[in-house]
Amino acid sequence: MDQLKIPTELVAPVFNPATFGIRGAAHDIFTRLRRDYPLSIAEVPGFDPHWIVTKYADLREISRQDDLFHGGDRSKTLISQAGEMLVKQYTGGQSNIFRSLVQLDPPEHRLYRDVLAADFMPDKIAGLRAGIRETARAYVDDMAARAPACDFATDVAFRYPLKVILDLIGVPREDHEKMLQLTQWLFTYADPDLKRPGSDPTNPQEITETWNIVFNSFKEYYDPIIADRRACPRNDIASKIANGKINGCQMEERAMISYYVIASTAGHDTTSATTATGMWVLAEQPELLARLKANPGMINGFVEETIRWASPVQQFVRSATEDYELRGRRIKKGDLLYLSYISANRDEVVFADPFTFKPDRSPNRHVGFGYGGHICLGQHLARLEMQVLWEELIPRLETVEMTGEGRMSESEFVCGPKSVPIRFKMH
Repeated sequence: MDQLKIPTELVAPVFNPATFGIRGAAHDIFTRLRRDYPLSIAEVPGFDPHWIVTKYADLREISRQDDLFHGGDRSKTLISQAGEMLVKQYTGGQSNIFRSLVQLDPPEHRLYRDVLAADFMPDKIAGLRAGIRETARAYVDDMAARAPACDFATDVAFRYPLKVILDLIGVPREDHEKMLQLTQWLFTYADPDLKRPGSDPTNPQEITETWNIVFNSFKEYYDPIIADRRACPRNDIASKIANGKINGCQMEERAMISYYVIASTAGHDTTSATTATGMWVLAEQPELLARLKANPGMINGFVEETIRWASPVQQFVRSATEDYELRGRRIKKGDLLYLSYISANRDEVVFADPFTFKPDRSPNRHVGFGYGGHICLGQHLARLEMQVLWEELIPRLETVEMTGEGRMSESEFVCGPKSVPIRFKMH
């Protein structure tokens, strides 16, 4: 079966944040979509039609052609028609509340990316190893002090990458909790435990209202920092963004604030989700912990597999700038394409036995960090953070098991564990 339109009752749950809060529910849907509707159209009430891109090869073909498939002409993430109309009201006609690297298209995207690109190259990131290890060791010590039980998601995974990136940005420690809260409002606007207080996820405009509040909150926070770093630059990311130049001029304001937003949110949230996922896997597979303890050289492979397994960024949306043929389908100029990363990373054609966690999987060319010109700027930092944490934790972790049900956040955009309750022994 390879039909043009997907039955609404099959695909509609993908447009509902609550679906992703049920472990495995989205994977069940995408497994069927890959098989029966690998590139077909979803028409869900309240949303414009979207091509649902489920196959690894198709996602990469689209992602490597940023001139043909834009991320900023329409909303870069899934949004209702009502929400999109409200975005235009808030922004004076723009299609996105944020104008971060995610939403920018060529040639503007490259100009903005270059502001920090050198700071996130492998050689520069390698120089951070000692400081990151010190931070990792502190969180491992804290975890040991909590023995025999903790919630690994909230006690460790949420906070370790948060501290690493915010220290690099130059955000004072006393403001880290505020940054975590704003991140959760942004990425998990519909989660009953993490959403903005007073918000109403049943309102189709809620996502836009929350995004606008988050944008303005970040602007209010960073405006004095921008002024300070322009007057007295420091050796931190905040200074580099504040003084960054685009064609010799200061950044456009919405894009500059959005740069701080993406660094302060995506700079830790996806790493947190992947790290929490790794512990969830270890707690359910004691033989895996034994293998990693016996062979620490497997840690890098373990990290790569957790990235594929977690795929915390569930989707991005692109729009076609001209007609294009893909998988025998005629995509028309202006059509929206929903790119499913969790589906691509379980594509049976590319990943043998994709629903088995294999730390020695090779090759493991996942798209957990995206692909093409928009591949995650912070990928090398994220890998180093996770490698160092596991290098510090695994040798000291004797046993670990779940003490209750792990819980996923309810988010159709960035999703990961919000609770991983464990019982453990450490030395």
